[in-house]
Amino acid sequence: MFAVDPRLLAKLAPVLRRVLIVDPNPHAARLLTEIIKGLGAGEIVVEPSEARALQAAAALEPGIIFTERNGDKLDGESLARAVRRSSFACRRAPIIMVTADATASTILGARDSGVHEFLRRPFTSADLLKRVENVALKPRDWVEAVGYVGPDRRRFNSGEFTGDRKRRADKPASGVEAMAAARDQAMRILAAALDQFDSDPTQAVRAIREQAATLKSLAMKASDSRLAVAVGALEVTLASGPPSKANLAAPIGSLLAMAPPEPLKRAG
Repeated sequence: MFAVDPRLLAKLAPVLRRVLIVDPNPHAARLLTEIIKGLGAGEIVVEPSEARALQAAAALEPGIIFTERNGDKLDGESLARAVRRSSFACRRAPIIMVTADATASTILGARDSGVHEFLRRPFTSADLLKRVENVALKPRDWVEAVGYVGPDRRRFNSGEFTGDRKRRADKPASGVEAMAAARDQAMRILAAALDQFDSDPTQAVRAIREQAATLKSLAMKASDSRLAVAVGALEVTLASGPPSKANLAAPIGSLLAMAPPEPLKRAG
């Protein structure tokens, strides 16, 4: 293990306090464990399968999860999606996927399953440190939709990934533009959540609640009373009983009527 600045290790400590490693290969899991220990990790739990990993995630509440992409009784992408759509306290924890199969399709598959980073084998301690540093010190916006749950895919930080949606131009140039982009995305997700409500009601309601909170915050920052009133109506509906597509349609429709038609064509 190479020398690491103690100040950096101190910054990484909260994420590494509890670590979950998912890998059916004992040798590979042991190697990863030793490197993580060298970074000052506290409690480390290793599991070989998806089912046992989900049980461990619920009990351990890890600050970070490392998972092999595939293996006996393990599908890393399925595991990531299950964690993201769960009610676990760690559902937003950084997930780093490790594999020797680093093709464009596998990298994109990892990204679209809600993974934060992708680490290709064989890797060095420096490679792993860089990934941990990325997820610990460069937080990304969270996307709570129906079709996708996880960190903002436009900010996919993996050094392996060189595709589109990884450009400086993706970052808004000003606070006003950032607020407009956040409002646009919230409106897109609301439209998609209502449209896809019947396919996954639980996740749709979760997505709608998240966007309501986002839009309420934006309304307060912008002193937008019209938006605040519309969000308030949605919050009342969400709190007045079991939400359904029928009773959510009107308040969401009022919000969507405040947005230009173009941004609502696609959602995350």
